[in-house]
Parts: sequence; C-alpha cells; structure tokens
Amino acid sequence: MSSLITFAHSRLSWAILALSALSLELSALYFQYGMKLDPCVMCIYQRLAVFGLLGAGLIGLIAPLSRVMRLLAGLLWGVSSVWGLKLAVELVDMQNNPNPFSTCSFLPEFPAWMPLHEWLPDVFMPTGMCTDIPWQFAGVTMGEWMIVAFSVYLLALLVFLIPLIKKSS
Repeated sequence: MSSLITFAHSRLSWAILALSALSLELSALYFQYGMKLDPCVMCIYQRLAVFGLLGAGLIGLIAPLSRVMRLLAGLLWGVSSVWGLKLAVELVDMQNNPNPFSTCSFLPEFPAWMPLHEWLPDVFMPTGMCTDIPWQFAGVTMGEWMIVAFSVYLLALLVFLIPLIKKSS
C-alpha cells in the first residue's frame, strides 16, 4: 500500500492521467478533422468530460504532495469519470434503440456564462447525429469504447482513492 501511496503522490501518476486524457482529446479531433466524422452533441459532452479528466491531471501535477490539491483533482476526476460514463451509456442506448421521441439536440446546452460552442466551435460544436454509428473497431462502436475508457478511469480512481486521501510522508 505504501508504494501505491507514493505513486499517487507523485507527479508521474498525475502526468499519466493528464496525458491519457490529452490523447483521447487529440484522438477525438483526429476523428473529427482527419477522418471527417461528425461529432454529435453527446460526443461533445463526453469531450468536455475528458477535458475534466485532463484538468484533474493538471491540478494534481501542480502540487501532488498537497492533500487539498489531490482531493480537488480527485473530485474532478470522479465527477468527470461518472458523468462521462453516464453520457457514453446514454449515447450507446440511443444508437442501439433509436426512438423518434428520444433524440439529442442539435446544439449543446452549455450555461449562458460559458457558451463553449460559440467560443471554440472547432472543438465544441456538434455537427452529427447521435443515432449515427460512423466508426467501429473490432465490432465495437466509439460510444462503447468510451464506456470502456470512462470505466477504466473510474476503476483507477477507486484504486487511488485511499492513497489520494492519505497524508504525505
């Protein structure tokens, strides 16, 4: 347990979190601009959840020995993982069980004080439909892969929860 605590209090652990989230963000942009796959509004919300994971990693990188910073980063990590997992599950449900009465909106519903789709339309403006399945790998859709990704982030948080809370030695 002490080696896990040491790792959780290291910059390396937070860098891994940040770099993995950054890799997902860059992959999303590659799918959008390199492969010309249009993201739906649920994809954009998941993108925001991944940005939350990136933010958690960066917060942890700032001061990994500070319990307050680790708790703040861990809280953002947890909220982002749970929200992203919820969104991915909803998206896969929409794709597997299309219903004309249950559709996603064309524009994201960001707060009026933070219209990300207006500030950064190249990143946060949806252009696709939620029921479309434009890409699969090994018979698994992008939404299903995101369920796996957010589940792994959540599982990693559960493993690191006690070490994150522990006092630094």
